[in-house]
Amino acid sequence: MRNITLRLAWRNLWRHKRRTWITISAMIFSNLLLVFMISLQFGSYRMMIDNTLKSYTGHMQVQREGYNDDPKIRNSFEAIIPLAESLRKELATDRVGARGIAFAMTSSEQRSYGLQIVGVEPDFEPGVSTLPGLINKGRYFNDINAEEIIIGSILARNLRVDIGDELTLLGSGRDGSFAAGVVIVTGIFNSGNADIDRSMAQLPLAYFQSLFGMQDQGHSIAINAQDLSLAPELQNRVSNIINHKKELVVLGWSTLQPGLQQAIQADLASAWFMYAVLIVLVAFSVLNTQLMSVLERTREFGVMLALGFKPSRLGRLVVTETFIMSSLGLTIGAALGTALAYYMSVVGFSYPGMEEMAGRFNLPDRMYPSLSFLSIFLGPGIVFICSLLASAYPALRLFFLQPVSAMRAA
Repeated sequence: MRNITLRLAWRNLWRHKRRTWITISAMIFSNLLLVFMISLQFGSYRMMIDNTLKSYTGHMQVQREGYNDDPKIRNSFEAIIPLAESLRKELATDRVGARGIAFAMTSSEQRSYGLQIVGVEPDFEPGVSTLPGLINKGRYFNDINAEEIIIGSILARNLRVDIGDELTLLGSGRDGSFAAGVVIVTGIFNSGNADIDRSMAQLPLAYFQSLFGMQDQGHSIAINAQDLSLAPELQNRVSNIINHKKELVVLGWSTLQPGLQQAIQADLASAWFMYAVLIVLVAFSVLNTQLMSVLERTREFGVMLALGFKPSRLGRLVVTETFIMSSLGLTIGAALGTALAYYMSVVGFSYPGMEEMAGRFNLPDRMYPSLSFLSIFLGPGIVFICSLLASAYPALRLFFLQPVSAMRAA
């Protein structure tokens, strides 16, 4: 019985080849576009997350429990540099950097500003941050004990200082003592982020610890995975390594940067509004095709009802026709979309002006679509389901068809 229904559906589809191919072509085009756009969108999110995290935060951080919610200088932990060295050895990667964080008043000969001071390991900070590569004047640190500082371009302009000038740092140490020091400006960076360029500076970690009475303590160890997709596995490995230190926790990027995840969710919602418009247009195209097909065959359906066919069987026939069209549209469209997205994932996708902007901020100059089972079948799957739902109305009409009146139809 099912074989007969399938054969009838296949025959009926090709009664009007042009109309059938137009409908299938609409499905193919929409599925191709959905696969490519969703893959490109996921790829752009991936690049956005990577670029944002690699600029400073890292894919994850080891911190004292509670520090992320209450970032006080006292919420530090001991032996931060040995722990960072141990993690680099265990994980076999240099993308691990220890940091200390404090706040201080920074003064030049003319002006004073409050800012965040970050102590870093000069040899390993380039593995967890892009800031060392964004220095457009001067150089980065080469000594963990040096009394040197690098500052943002906006802060340098506000303080009216240049390479080689002295800055005075005044703050409070971890033990409540008065922290004061004089440092030399050796580098000025331009991150493209006004907040960072205005209110953050870096010191070598050993000098930072000495200045703020930290002894061997620090506040966080930033860690970057080789790829964003490997971050969850790496986070589990780090958790296992430090599980003997009960006061420490490993925080992922979504906890460290909740606003980034919210921005992605908002952008995804707006994008799906446009995708929904495309899917609805395809569904109406299927509805129009199947409704025309049913109306054209009213007399034929009347004869079949008179011969003993049940309306439910005729309804299944219409749905089977839609199923065949949707399957062809899904298979061909998804295959073409996957091929296009895969090609772009190899060669990259760029638009005019992107290379200049990327070069300025030390970012990749191309976007690469991210192919996955979800990006390939999410859009086409929704088109497939909506197309089947669109065939429900033409199929339901057959339940109200009267054999005599149907056979009299012109």
